[in-house]
Amino acid sequence: MRKLKKVYARARVPDAFVLWSTPLELVVATMLSAQCTDVRVNLVTRELFKKYRTAADYANAPVAELERAIGSITFFRAKSRYLQGIGRVLVERFGGEVPRTVEELILLPGVAYKSANLIMAKEFGVQTGVAVDTHVTRVAARLGLTKSKNPIAIAADLEALFPRKNWLEVNEYMILHGRAVCRAPRPKCEECPVRDLCPSARLYLKKKPTK
Repeated sequence: MRKLKKVYARARVPDAFVLWSTPLELVVATMLSAQCTDVRVNLVTRELFKKYRTAADYANAPVAELERAIGSITFFRAKSRYLQGIGRVLVERFGGEVPRTVEELILLPGVAYKSANLIMAKEFGVQTGVAVDTHVTRVAARLGLTKSKNPIAIAADLEALFPRKNWLEVNEYMILHGRAVCRAPRPKCEECPVRDLCPSARLYLKKKPTK
């Protein structure tokens, strides 16, 4: 993680991750980012957040209207229902405010443990767990940090290896590394800053034919 931090700590360009300014915006952007690029999400939320500012705004919006607002997002029909549902749950159960526990956050439609952990760390500064997405799954496995394919088990393996205070960094640096170097299906092992620590890189470079 020290080596990845040296490379990626300065790589936090605006579209490296979703953008938000309030807890509600973070919940919405995180939900929309599932199986969609953060670049695309940021393009959509730039206008979405101007129109829908409160939980009640989403709760009262017709699904068809929300579909038009996020039409370029992957799975926009399902996510439109999630948006309306998030608004209604927040209004009906939490007084329109975003709750501050994982157990309550996962009651929101479209918000699972991965998203809840990110929201807790980014908005409330509480590290509740390592968020595991496809990049984290791939990079952790290639580095030999887990043998599991189950996100919950992978999170447990990573949480046992790294201090709690670094759990958000584990997620973010692995995502950045997965996008830039440790790609699927062809990693750029020759350019990898942790290739000397990576069992997969040693095998890949050994098998790669020389010119």
